[in-house]
Amino acid sequence: MMQARRRWIAAAGAAALAGVFAPPAAAQATPRDGRDFRLVKPQQATEAPAGKIEVIEFFWYGCPHCNALEPVIKEWVAKLPADVAFRRVHVPFGDRRHQQLFYTLEAMGKADALGDKVFHAIHVDRDRLDTVDRMTAMLSRHGVDRKQFTDTFESFAVRTKMRRATQVSEAYGVDGVPAMAVNGKYYTSPSMAGSNQAALRVMDALIAQERQARK
Repeated sequence: MMQARRRWIAAAGAAALAGVFAPPAAAQATPRDGRDFRLVKPQQATEAPAGKIEVIEFFWYGCPHCNALEPVIKEWVAKLPADVAFRRVHVPFGDRRHQQLFYTLEAMGKADALGDKVFHAIHVDRDRLDTVDRMTAMLSRHGVDRKQFTDTFESFAVRTKMRRATQVSEAYGVDGVPAMAVNGKYYTSPSMAGSNQAALRVMDALIAQERQARK
């Protein structure tokens, strides 16, 4: 299973790179079910506040394609309208301690502020962050208290978040990352859409579709 996931992730990167050179007409085509996205079956309940359209990014700190997507999706999220609620779900792929790291930082209110630092440590500095000592050594340079981090890392609350994230990933049928879901109904990814930017365009179209359906 893990080998298959690695092949999927590699294929996603190749597709994303190829998609950069897609002709403009193809990039602007109306997204199609089964090509650019798929329907989520069964439809999933969302965790967004009432009246909001939920967008999920499924990711893994150790994924190089998630690292490449990070600056692109951060810019996209910063421009989302007020009726869209964005959240991230760290999948249980690779080293499960990366998932535990994310939900520890989230519990501490530092996931957004330090996500870039974690990606940089893993993919640029080649620090695997696969032990608590390595995590705290890196995070302490960015003002994170070692004891608070360690206590939170081993907490019941974080393990509960990990179990829930794994359940959500399985419910959506996530078999590779990065991937995205819109309002519990639609699932897409750079691999399906052809590139990172194409995937964001697909999500824009699906968000608009959900917004129109509410009128």
